[in-house]
Amino acid sequence: MDPRDALEDDDFSGERLAREGVLPPEAFGLRLDQALAAFWPDLSRARLQRWLKSGELTLEGRTAKAGEKVHGGERLALSAREEDRTQWHPEAIPLAVVYEDAALLVINKPAGLVVHPGAGNWRGTLCNALLHRNPELSKVPRAGLVHRLDKDTSGLLVVAKTEAAQGALAAQLADRSMGRHYLALVEGVPTGPFEADGPLGRDPQNRLRMAIREDGRAARSFFSLLERFRAHALLACRLETGRTHQIRVHASAAGFPLLGDRIYGARGRLPLAPSPALIAALRSAERQALHAAELYFIHPSTGEAVSFEAPMPDDMAGWREALRADRDGA
Repeated sequence: MDPRDALEDDDFSGERLAREGVLPPEAFGLRLDQALAAFWPDLSRARLQRWLKSGELTLEGRTAKAGEKVHGGERLALSAREEDRTQWHPEAIPLAVVYEDAALLVINKPAGLVVHPGAGNWRGTLCNALLHRNPELSKVPRAGLVHRLDKDTSGLLVVAKTEAAQGALAAQLADRSMGRHYLALVEGVPTGPFEADGPLGRDPQNRLRMAIREDGRAARSFFSLLERFRAHALLACRLETGRTHQIRVHASAAGFPLLGDRIYGARGRLPLAPSPALIAALRSAERQALHAAELYFIHPSTGEAVSFEAPMPDDMAGWREALRADRDGA
């Protein structure tokens, strides 16, 4: 997975962060990025490397590359723009907290909640809720976000409470040691497990969509069949990469668009002679039937492997039960 899949601080326009220091003798022989991570452990590696590239972080008064070796005794100088959060307002939005400690929170996000503030959408997001619940997150880039879920995808997200934890979790996203498993209700019934390996990029015809493109970023998804219905299926989905809309695009390209996902080809498919109850249930599916059900990673403070699960939300569970009743009564 490309490290860019983790959230990076690429929207800086506020006050400047200024620091100076001298690398200790113990840094001898280390790469500069390794020495920096040890010297300023509260700053994420992604930010440090970005500042090296921009020239905002210098070594002996000059720009330097992350991979060059250091000897110890070199002077560091950092003068970088901090992220402007002037439009990020804490809001008392309820959150389902699955787990919390001094380093992180795990949130079970409901469908319909936008994760990150953006142009024209500065309020009512997960970030606004996090800043109200944990004001100290205002000191962490992106209010501690490590990864995202689409607005209408439900399920588990990890949020870092310190920049050091954020950097460690982002690194796990990059090296694929953080795992995310999803549940999806789809139109159509695959014969068995399948995988999709199609690079993804913006759809040139519709900037709100993603598409499989030769010049896109590598993306790979794995799907297994959990339950068959007459014209639908429940799939388990595992990501090897974490591109925007990845599961939705790959499932649709394989001929199995997610229930309710009209952006990617769902057409309200019905089995033969459906019951009125099934018709009503499936017509109520106004969001993609996708849920991040399992999340696992190495805890950045303890080094222990941890995992979390979130049950299928009520709307998806209702669609599944309607599909089961239709199948079993047919």
